[in-house]
Amino acid sequence: MIEILATLSASAAAGMRIGTPLLIIGLLQGGNLWSQVPILSHISPPILLACLSCWSLFELLASKKLWGQRLLQLVQLLMSPLVGAIMGLAVATATATPNWLIALTGGLLALVLQLVQVGWFYRLRGLPLWAVFLQDTLCIALVLFAFDAPWQGGLIALLLLWFALRSAKQWYDWYQGDRAYGTR
Repeated sequence: MIEILATLSASAAAGMRIGTPLLIIGLLQGGNLWSQVPILSHISPPILLACLSCWSLFELLASKKLWGQRLLQLVQLLMSPLVGAIMGLAVATATATPNWLIALTGGLLALVLQLVQVGWFYRLRGLPLWAVFLQDTLCIALVLFAFDAPWQGGLIALLLLWFALRSAKQWYDWYQGDRAYGTR
């Protein structure tokens, strides 16, 4: 059960940012950078470290501007399922759950959270700066919780999923209200 919660925590982090969680996972592994992470273990660690560091820095800086948010939304929407699956597999080491199910669950959770971000981005015409800082903080916290406090990280991931479902319901009601008044 703890491993599933850790998987949810790590995958939720991938639903917010894609480079930062992968960079943190590699750095948390100490001397053997990404050696236990599926797919990434086949890439040279110095090259991976450079690429993930640059992309994480870009994510942190570009997310503060409207044009950067638009660009990041596109890339993160395409890559979040893959990164969510990688993060889920990287955290779940000794579980009886099949790897394909962990990868599927992690990828879908990351995709759902990313879709909610895209929805809020277009609904609000850009995310406010406080929300971007909250995303960055939550992303880093969820990766750390996946290793040190999986129960709390999994609970936060489930709360984020609940928020995503509530947002979808709110958008549906908003859309139906606009159609009833003929504004669409």
